[in-house]
Amino acid sequence: MDLEKLMSKHLTRYFDANKTIPEETLQQLLRFLRSTPTSVNIQPNHFYVLATPEAKERLAKNLGERFQDNGEKVINASHTIIVTTRVDVPESHIDAVFAKERADGRFPDLAKQEHWEFMTRDFLNLRNYGYKDLNHWMEKQTYMAVGLTMMAAASLGVEATPLEGFDPTSVDKAFKIRESGHSTTVLLALGYPDPTKVYSNPISRFDSEQLFTFL
Repeated sequence: MDLEKLMSKHLTRYFDANKTIPEETLQQLLRFLRSTPTSVNIQPNHFYVLATPEAKERLAKNLGERFQDNGEKVINASHTIIVTTRVDVPESHIDAVFAKERADGRFPDLAKQEHWEFMTRDFLNLRNYGYKDLNHWMEKQTYMAVGLTMMAAASLGVEATPLEGFDPTSVDKAFKIRESGHSTTVLLALGYPDPTKVYSNPISRFDSEQLFTFL
């Protein structure tokens, strides 16, 4: 990965509708997305991978009246992912996480697994009843996954642009997302830039002296 190149590039705003991500590359990127870490391994996400023109058109039509300008990005991207987050953490989800960890042998020592499960439940109770920020906390995990995936996409030569310009209620309804216990957090458009509309002007960021404090 060329960090110098990454530091001087803009996010893609215009995708080439004629270029599609190869299936092998897409699957590699999705495997990476699946592997991204979450606090206490809560895994609060579900990902809707829109690959067909019909699916992307449905999303574009349901972004909400104020966000129609993002419709072109969704349609022209090779793939767009609807990234959703759980609205709560029911006991059934916690049990499923623990069962998968046990099946995968995450903690070969059963006593350590049981201690981990106790600490996880205690931490979730703190978020739910102490800080009262359970959903917000899970969305932080979502954005961490998106950020890491953007870097992974760059390493594979794929452009990844996050989109927050949409009406989550409209998107959730169009894809029946809330019925699954989730809600849309962010969209991630994937593809290749339109070569006729690539930004070549410099990026603008505060100087290092304004951003870093060394202690």
